[in-house]
Amino acid sequence: MSTPEPAFSRLQPGPGEDSEALKAALAGVSSAFASLGRVFFCVDSSFHVLHASSELDRIVGEGAARQAEGHPLGNLLGTDLFGPEGTLRRLLLAGERREGWRSTLEVPGSAPRAVSVTAAPFCPEPGAVCDPRVAFVVVLRPAEEDQHIVGSPFPGLIGRSPAMERIFRLIENLEHSEATVLLTGESGTGKEVVARAIHNRSPRRGGPLVAVNCGALPGELLESELFGHVRGAFSGAVRDRGGRFEAAGGGTLFLDEVADLPLPLQVKLLRVLQERTFERVGESRTRRTDARIIAATNVDIRRAVEQGHFREDLYYRLRVVPLEIPPLRTRREDVEPLATFLLARVGARQGRALRFSPEVLRLLLEHDWPGNVRELENVLEFAVAVCKGQTILPDDLPGEVSADYVEPHELDKGAPVVPQNGSDRNHASDFNEIDAARIRGALEACQWRRHKAAEVLGISRTTLWRRMRDMGLG
Repeated sequence: MSTPEPAFSRLQPGPGEDSEALKAALAGVSSAFASLGRVFFCVDSSFHVLHASSELDRIVGEGAARQAEGHPLGNLLGTDLFGPEGTLRRLLLAGERREGWRSTLEVPGSAPRAVSVTAAPFCPEPGAVCDPRVAFVVVLRPAEEDQHIVGSPFPGLIGRSPAMERIFRLIENLEHSEATVLLTGESGTGKEVVARAIHNRSPRRGGPLVAVNCGALPGELLESELFGHVRGAFSGAVRDRGGRFEAAGGGTLFLDEVADLPLPLQVKLLRVLQERTFERVGESRTRRTDARIIAATNVDIRRAVEQGHFREDLYYRLRVVPLEIPPLRTRREDVEPLATFLLARVGARQGRALRFSPEVLRLLLEHDWPGNVRELENVLEFAVAVCKGQTILPDDLPGEVSADYVEPHELDKGAPVVPQNGSDRNHASDFNEIDAARIRGALEACQWRRHKAAEVLGISRTTLWRRMRDMGLG
């Protein structure tokens, strides 16, 4: 394979000079990218590599740069991105630049390496001496630079707050137990993720985890779903069918939204918990089950008992091990690691590796998250869909999250910050007069909805958040 000519240089060779000056300049550019831990390629209009920087040798293996030159870029970074119908190829041909796309670098003779890809059309400055074949530049960085997520011993459970640490410890303490567990907490807090973690750490981990949403079906269909039915038990029952209790044999049955169970089904569930027996719909034969029960609800189940909507005896049978999942607004220190984890997961589905700008992280920390972790994931789905670069910016967030953002150039350094969606009527002097008891009382009265508490106190959400942080409530 012949060595391609150097791709570009800012140096203009004089009379009698050969290409050595151009090669030296190209080596200098390679060194600049290498100082940042980056590899760059010069690519021609047919998407063949003209030049690969020497940093490729360091991250992949000796000789990788020479092996890459002359090869189609699609062979190195995947045809789904750079093949004839590749996504990035089409975007580059349309004159667009793209950042932070995930791919696997495969150089002949070297082990594959996960990388993040940034690519753009090459636009030389006036007067620059360039190889006229260069049409595009591609920059790579090792994908492991994105792996800075604070995790936990349990897949999918992310957090560093004291509340989440307590949950982690309880799951570990249940490792040898098969006791019934009742999970409570607002919608979107991750109760099913916790249920899965409990199952996967339990003696039942070798069996199935079967989930049923008790609020998704009417009573008569839910009874068949749970216990099964026999042929002819009702219209449409053309054959015998086992229920979820049978499917969960040897494993765990997760009853989500258990407070929505109709009272007649509550009686039957109580029998299963007490006697470990049930009958299929339309059948008199008694069957046994050894499925472990984990139940969850987002309502105040104790109040439902007081109002007669839920049986007290069933309530106590379910809450052998009660576990409450706190809302996201009361554990602010979990927002950043959760957001980082979810951004990596959402981005991976689209083959992208993205990051947050500091302004976006501030907005995420200040938002009240009434929909909890589910809302956070939806916000990041939106952001990834609209983000053009490698960094999520405030403009990439939905309006309900970015409403308080003010561009820095719009702020008067001598004036207090006023959010776009409201006014801070008290400012700093009044803010200092608000004592901790009043703030805590307002938060409790508003069920820890920070935007409501800020209205009650007559201050902005940003000011309230700062005060909560100073009080250790953030």
